[in-house]
Parts: sequence; C-alpha cells; structure tokens
Amino acid sequence: QVQLVESGGGLVQTGGSLRLSCAASKGTLDYYAIGWFRQAPGKEREGVSCTSSSDVTKYSADSVKGRFTISRDNANNTVYLQMNSLKPEDTAVYYCAAANEYQLWARYGSSWCTRANFASWGQGTQVTVSS
Repeated sequence: QVQLVESGGGLVQTGGSLRLSCAASKGTLDYYAIGWFRQAPGKEREGVSCTSSSDVTKYSADSVKGRFTISRDNANNTVYLQMNSLKPEDTAVYYCAAANEYQLWARYGSSWCTRANFASWGQGTQVTVSS
C-alpha cells in the first residue's frame, strides 16, 4: 500500500500563494487517483481537488475553482496543489490521499472525489491564511 507525505504548508497573508506537495514515501503514485482534502476545526473533512492517475480527469470544489490547481509529476512520484489568491476560509489541515481507480468513476460518478473513496492518507500539513 502506498504511503504519502505532505509538505509545503505554512502561514500566508490573504491573497498569497502556497504550493503543497504530496510524495510517496513507500510505493508509487502512478496507478492511483490522488486527492487533496482539508479539514478546518469543527468541520468535516472535504474534498478540495482530485486527479486521476493520467492527470486527465480532475475535480475541484466550487470554493477553490479558479484559485487552486492540482497537477502530478509521475516521474518524480509527486502530486501538487498550487493555491493562489488564498483566503482566511482556506485555513485548514490539508491532507493528500490515494484511491484505487478500479471502478472509481463507474461506482461513484461525479462524487468520486469523496473522503470515503480514498484509502491511504498522509499525516496532513497546516495551512493558515491571515486576514
């Protein structure tokens, strides 16, 4: 099973940018769909952005469309989340996760970027946006 490690979080002012990285400490990301999720204090963990193993099929939550971009570099076994125009409401712990793609879209359709569909998780990285 693949093991994931996130990095790149930190403190940034409103309107600033951060790039999060998700690397495999064990195994390879090549055959997995990868998602970025976030959890703010007192809130449910929500899907932010997900990408297929081919980086062709993607999902982004409405709250981050036009601001966040997910991409992957399979040669370097890493998936990125570029976050621009950050807002205080983006403050959360950000997690990356891996999902087996077998029947992922056939079973879940447009709801594929959902916490329950992702089995392997990193430890999370804190993102704090100050106003």
